[in-house]
Amino acid sequence: MPETAQYVDPRRWKALIFIALAQLMVVLDATIVNIALPSAQTDLNISDGNKQWVITAYALAFGGLLLFGGRLADLWGRKQTFVVGLVGFAAASALGGAALNSSMLLGARALQGVFGALLAPSALSLLAVTFTDAKERAKAFGVFGAIAGGGGAVGLILGGVLTEYMDWRWTFFVNIPFAIVAAAGAIAVIREPVESRNPSRLDIPGVLLATSGLVSLVYGFTRAESDGWTAGWTIGLFVAAAVLLTAFAVVESRVKAPLLPLRVVTNRNRGGVYASLGLAVIGMFGLFLFLTYYMQVVKGYSPVKTGLAFLPMIAGMITGSTQIGARLMTRVPARLLMGPGFLAAAAGMLLLTQLDLDTSYPALILPAFLLLGLGMGTAFMPAMSLATHGVQPRDAGVASAMVNTSQQVGGAIGTALLNTIAASASTEYAKSHALAAPSRKALELQSMVHGYTTAIWWAVGILTLAATIAITLINSGGKDSGGTVAGSGEGAVEDAVPVMAH
Repeated sequence: MPETAQYVDPRRWKALIFIALAQLMVVLDATIVNIALPSAQTDLNISDGNKQWVITAYALAFGGLLLFGGRLADLWGRKQTFVVGLVGFAAASALGGAALNSSMLLGARALQGVFGALLAPSALSLLAVTFTDAKERAKAFGVFGAIAGGGGAVGLILGGVLTEYMDWRWTFFVNIPFAIVAAAGAIAVIREPVESRNPSRLDIPGVLLATSGLVSLVYGFTRAESDGWTAGWTIGLFVAAAVLLTAFAVVESRVKAPLLPLRVVTNRNRGGVYASLGLAVIGMFGLFLFLTYYMQVVKGYSPVKTGLAFLPMIAGMITGSTQIGARLMTRVPARLLMGPGFLAAAAGMLLLTQLDLDTSYPALILPAFLLLGLGMGTAFMPAMSLATHGVQPRDAGVASAMVNTSQQVGGAIGTALLNTIAASASTEYAKSHALAAPSRKALELQSMVHGYTTAIWWAVGILTLAATIAITLINSGGKDSGGTVAGSGEGAVEDAVPVMAH
């Protein structure tokens, strides 16, 4: 593969702009609709029972189809799937913005998830095959990591502004200009190395088992949130997910052209990245939701003010990703960025366990946000790069899809798990403090905050676990494997694989 390593695409930095724009659009969409949801619910008469489906329809389609989307990118060519994903996402967004009833809105959200599952792995794998020089790769993944981490918070701000000053429908329409610019730019400047294609056949049993297994898993956590962990539906879905995903692993170890070649996940470094990243996202996702409610309900902030309150976290993420992660990635092993990064984020979470009804934003929430942002930005950046590093170019799409899958599934699990913990802690608190409370309203708010802080303690533990996995599993061979990660990109595949596998 020496010619791949030596060829340097002169338009690669322009390509990065359009790849990053597409990634921002997909990440924004995970949170932008959250803030608009109350308005859309009133407008379209969506019942409380169906409300969560606006979020769940997107998560199920996206999380369930990511591996399939990643493999299609390897087979058809990433530039093609990238452009098709963008056009489809824009069309689905137009449909959502024009929704006349709840079924039209839910259908549009599911379609956004389908095209997002094609788009997200194509974007990350295009980056992996375009930037082959170690230092340039670090910079490119720095930008991408900052967007992947900070995009969710940007979505909250944009969602707040659009909902307050325009209309909830604009949280959908806003995707259309993003998609048009990114697609036009991609057609003009992206050049994908021909030899990075994977000409093998599509593994249909693998697609069916992976998709149904992941959908069962994500839906299981969603049902746990609404029906409880011991409900028949919840247990049934978890059992189905375990059976389907086990069958998937068995099939993948036997078929000639697997959907997910097991070499992609059994590599110690990549396995460590997928596990620690998934856990970190579980810890982070619930937090966005709690703090959005805390600031709007307890502190009385407007949607725009709530969104702006998240700005320091975004600034921290961009700084951590581009100034710390990207500068140090070629000098120190990735685990020495990911481990401390997740621990810094855990320290930020630890501060938030002190939330109360009259907590000061500058004194407590601001420093917590800065720590969270810096920590996550520093950790996300090497994680994104390492997840696709040393992978044979023909597997770049599916390795990228695994990063997105761990994030999507982590997000769905985090929201359901932490919400369930918060809800039961709130109920317990309300029961035990009912007599001593000065008023019903005070008890309600105090119970809510108690629920949030209980769930945030769990998030601290989850982030600490992510740090432990990163430190123990990733780059386990010290300087040697650190050097491999910083090695000469995809061209060094043959040298990288043996070192990273042990």
